[in-house]
Amino acid sequence: MGFLWEIIIGILAGFLAGKIVKGSGMGILVDLIVGIVGSILGGWIFGLLGLAAYGLIGQLVMATVGAIVLLLIVRAIKRT
Repeated sequence: MGFLWEIIIGILAGFLAGKIVKGSGMGILVDLIVGIVGSILGGWIFGLLGLAAYGLIGQLVMATVGAIVLLLIVRAIKRT
């Protein structure tokens, strides 16, 4: 059940990150996939900073931050 929640939170984070990081866009499907991968990246970034996210809202914030960072990286690479 925990894995299912991680996927749901990643999808929500990808959607939110796609709305926050505006631009030419890469499509909602790519934004959702980036959100799932970004949630893993967010956990890694928060771990490096010594931060922890508890509860549903904390996990969503952490995943959204990771998805935003990943979207910015992907869109910067896409431009070049």
